[in-house]
Amino acid sequence: MQFHPSRSLHFPWFGGSAAILAVVLWALVPLLVAQADELPPLRLSALALLAGALGTLPMAYRRRPGAGLTRTQGGLVYLGVPLLVAGAVGACSAAFTLAPAGEAALILYTWPVLLLLTSRWLTTGRLPSSTLLGAGLAFSGAALLVAPQALTGGASGAWGGYLLAAVAALCWALYSLACQVSAWRLGERMPHLLLIASVVTGIASLILEGTIALPSAETLLITAALGLGPYGLAMLAWDRAMGDPQAHRVGHLAHTVPVLATLFLVLAGVATPDWRLPVAALLVVTGSMMASR
Repeated sequence: MQFHPSRSLHFPWFGGSAAILAVVLWALVPLLVAQADELPPLRLSALALLAGALGTLPMAYRRRPGAGLTRTQGGLVYLGVPLLVAGAVGACSAAFTLAPAGEAALILYTWPVLLLLTSRWLTTGRLPSSTLLGAGLAFSGAALLVAPQALTGGASGAWGGYLLAAVAALCWALYSLACQVSAWRLGERMPHLLLIASVVTGIASLILEGTIALPSAETLLITAALGLGPYGLAMLAWDRAMGDPQAHRVGHLAHTVPVLATLFLVLAGVATPDWRLPVAALLVVTGSMMASR
């Protein structure tokens, strides 16, 4: 596989702007999931992915001549990528249900670190000390937000939620790497990939969660917003960002997700603000700039 700029999408923004859009939308996930707690995690994920598939349909370009895939590539794209998306979204929703949100987020948001290290290794064949130090500093900003609760509250015994958060982190990192393979052209195939992921998650929901009553109209609207934003437009934007020649740099912006997520929770009145938020933001920005050198 070769990792170089993708030509599948031509949005009127550069990779950095696309990454910022995706990060802001992803930061809304904890708030939206909390407001849609009427639905079980897998059912919520299946409906959100379905909304994302429908929402990205008019934004994805038609396949160009010569954009076909080999049998192996087709299996990786139409089976492997939807499984990664289904695993990431489903495990993320379940992790926030089974474990304290702050502690689960600390594990979940290790995926940008995994992406950063792996992408830099694949593109340069080495890991400079500035990259390692910058990644550690950026992650420490996110950890500052949740470490006090984790230390005072202990492990809370929610090991299943922590494991699912780690699975989601791994899936997001692998998905981001897949976006850098230009021959796969994931952006123009996004509606189909999200639809397959929705079907996979829906089947898992029927097996593990059974049938439930129709949720309220408000919950359905929140679920639609979750699908159209974080799991729709954000997926297209992140595909554009990962196709940028400096994908290993714009990927650092993902470190700001836990900071923005906490800010949104504070503005919504779900969390209480304190001095750690601006300090964490400063650490994230400084670390990202250092790792981008």
